[in-house]
Amino acid sequence: MGRIYYLMGKSASGKDTVYKRLLAAHGDRLRTVVLYTTRPMRDGEKNGVEYFFTTENRLEQLKQQGRIVELRTYQTVQGPWSYATVDDGQIELDKADYLAIGTLESYEKVRNYYGAEQVVPLYITVDDGLRLERAIGRERQQARPDYAELCRRFLADEADFSVENLDRLGIKLAYSNEDLDRCVQELERTIFYTEL
Repeated sequence: MGRIYYLMGKSASGKDTVYKRLLAAHGDRLRTVVLYTTRPMRDGEKNGVEYFFTTENRLEQLKQQGRIVELRTYQTVQGPWSYATVDDGQIELDKADYLAIGTLESYEKVRNYYGAEQVVPLYITVDDGLRLERAIGRERQQARPDYAELCRRFLADEADFSVENLDRLGIKLAYSNEDLDRCVQELERTIFYTEL
């Protein structure tokens, strides 16, 4: 039986970079799970790669069909943005292992849907000052930087990834991403060489 290795961390912790590095090295051994979102596509993103970009109406249809594994909506400075994991045939645990990426909230719902023994949490951390520098640098690269949304996400992450929430979900292990190569190596050891 396969597992879903679930990468999560605060915004700008580097989880997208870690995700891409793991897939570049092990894409033959790990399948991906593409989430659905109603947020606008960022510069350089492609539909079906980073996300399936969709509408609230389409998400409501999927919900009525019982195909939503987890759904989150954030009240951003640009209006509500929804993110969802959809049971659309992407995940076949009898055939493969998966690498997924999301939030602590989405991890909990995916774990509840597929079972705790099938979903392995991989919590990425980074010093808050470095995280904020990274977030500002990334935002500067956008055609229309949105610093208010960056600040909202930064503060929301403090509450979402509180010690109490991590403890409640039994997440004791964290992977520091202040050195990308070392972080990826530690994750590889957990995914490929640790008996869970």
